[in-house]
Amino acid sequence: MTNYKEQRPWGEFEVLLDTEYCKVKQITVKPHEALSLQYHKHRSEIWTIVQGEANVQIDDITYNLQKGETINIPLNAVHSVANSNDVDLIFIETQLGSYFGEDDIIRITDKYGRI
Repeated sequence: MTNYKEQRPWGEFEVLLDTEYCKVKQITVKPHEALSLQYHKHRSEIWTIVQGEANVQIDDITYNLQKGETINIPLNAVHSVANSNDVDLIFIETQLGSYFGEDDIIRITDKYGRI
């Protein structure tokens, strides 16, 4: 289902493309918010920052990404993204793998109590 939007406590996502071989989302993280620390059993992800600055954690390493930069999130890698700025963080997420359902989010920690 394309152009489907869903609100989350940290912001929102919009599905731009949903096929059997990939899913593409635009993700907006509100200022001073963060996604849960999580991993996926069935997909890897590629994130491209299009607005703002992202603090991305992959396993035990944190990366600071600017507009135009891209990072790969391998299958089963523990990851999160935070927006520590006063403007929205927007990135494009391309999911690759065998399954793209929201129930493939395995949360480790979540400041919104969704574990």
